Amino acid sequence: MQDSFLDNQDVFNLLFQAASEGIIVVNSKQIVVAANTAAEVMFGYEQGALHNEHLDKLIPSEYHHRHHKHFNKFLENSEKRQMGHGRDLYGQRKDGSLFPVEAGLNPFTLYGKDYVMSLVIDISVRKETQKQITELNTQLEDRIKIRTQELRKSLDELQQLNLDLEEEITRRTEAEKKTKDALQKEKELSELKTKFLSLVSHEFKTPLSGIMTSATLAEKYTREDQQEKREKHLETIRNKVHYLNNILNDFLSIERLDSGRGQYKFSDFKLKRLINEVVYNANFTLKDGQEIIYPKDIEDIELHMDEKILELILSNLLGNAIKYSPENTLIKFRIDIREDFLVFEIEDEGRGIPKKDQKHIFERYFRAENALLDQGTGIGLNIARTHLNNLGGNIEFKSEENVGTTFTVRVPIHI
Repeated sequence: MQDSFLDNQDVFNLLFQAASEGIIVVNSKQIVVAANTAAEVMFGYEQGALHNEHLDKLIPSEYHHRHHKHFNKFLENSEKRQMGHGRDLYGQRKDGSLFPVEAGLNPFTLYGKDYVMSLVIDISVRKETQKQITELNTQLEDRIKIRTQELRKSLDELQQLNLDLEEEITRRTEAEKKTKDALQKEKELSELKTKFLSLVSHEFKTPLSGIMTSATLAEKYTREDQQEKREKHLETIRNKVHYLNNILNDFLSIERLDSGRGQYKFSDFKLKRLINEVVYNANFTLKDGQEIIYPKDIEDIELHMDEKILELILSNLLGNAIKYSPENTLIKFRIDIREDFLVFEIEDEGRGIPKKDQKHIFERYFRAENALLDQGTGIGLNIARTHLNNLGGNIEFKSEENVGTTFTVRVPIHI
């Protein structure tokens, strides 16, 4: 007669259809009254093949005697618990092969009869991973021991040499310091490269995505009455390209930062032409209502220096003034001659620089706390200051949070 356990269809569905673990239910005589598909597959049996079989079929023969005692004792106590605390458990497949398992035991009574439901998990992958980790740890420990012995041997030799010659002590101390300094610089360079690559990836991805989106949308506006929408997306593309061009100029300029004057290309040029170019490019990024006020009566001023570097510096400062200022504000771009220096002042009515961040504002990759959510590389001001130092100029600023910022750049008229 079929065991009454299977009469309750709701229990059967709950235990077997909704569970991904292997589930095996046995009666008080350790006869399997139900096993779900996961359990049958795990132990290598066809569907329904485990029904009415003794649980011993799934347990290695050397554990049968011990298992019967544990099972009977478990029925007497009748409480949920994990099977095999502190011991490795194994199941036996139909083909006789063994595999490690975890099993949780859950006793219950149905229609006056006692049953035990076991949730079985194949942990072969976990065991193999643990084995590999153990082996790797052992190999690592062996390598550490060997390395430690080598280091100790080297240290003993070095100490012996130091005892022999005082001059050798000084020489080796200096060599060690140079090595540490070199390693520290190498570490800083590696961190800088990693940060740089992450920065490049982030700063290029966002505008490129915007360009792609705007280009795709602009293609759809072909009718004459849609030209305003088309022009809006074309303007977005122009702005994004201009932004990417400024970033590329910053990145290309980095390699020249610490090289000194030897890498600069000096020439004579009219200041008016440079200023018009800088302001023209900046106008592409203006927000609604923003306006740049700049002098136009500078035809007679001529400079002898690297024109591209000066354009890079002024474009960066003017771009920051636009970016960090709200709509409907003025950006004042002043030019003055003081003694042998040409002085540029760029004043905005923006958010300003928090006082606690001002001492770090020229550090490479530094972003002020109130600018972290804006696009930017954090290298523009560092590039500007380093180039100006190389060219005999300087840069300084005054800023008040929520009021505005004024950057002052001084460059020698004749270099």
